[in-house]
Amino acid sequence: METYSYSIRKSFLIPLGLVVILTLILLICCLILNVPLAKTLILGAFTLPVILLFIESCLRRVSIDAAGVQIHRPLRNKRIDYSEMTAIDTVRVRKRAFVSLSSKTDFIIFSNSYENFGQLLKELLNKAPEKTISDETRQLAANPPEKTSDVFSAWVAVAVLALIIYVQLRGAF
Repeated sequence: METYSYSIRKSFLIPLGLVVILTLILLICCLILNVPLAKTLILGAFTLPVILLFIESCLRRVSIDAAGVQIHRPLRNKRIDYSEMTAIDTVRVRKRAFVSLSSKTDFIIFSNSYENFGQLLKELLNKAPEKTISDETRQLAANPPEKTSDVFSAWVAVAVLALIIYVQLRGAF
């Protein structure tokens, strides 16, 4: 029984990881340079969600096997077997796409943030019962959207943080 596993795109994880590193560097700079406590606390409050987002994104996975689909997230996993599926639907907003797998008791939603999203959809549609697949999902699988705005935003955050660190350190020396 072959299992296909898909994780969040590395093109997003790399700049997000850099955001975490740069945020920690900036926090250390604030502590060393005796920046006012309020600024340091605000930065600390920003740092924790960024770290949690990065960890969650690194650990998130969708697995497709002969029996069903499972989504892996930190501290929670969900599985729907093909025999229990009642519907596979799609919602698309510009370049962002969400696929919903439903059963009588549960549901799974995943987006096109996963690496090889087109392959993921094709694998899912090859194994899922035909009667559960919506026309929109078939159209999405035929032409999956490439979402790049999240990657662009993460790189902008890297640039902004690098600039802030430069300005902070330039004033210190």
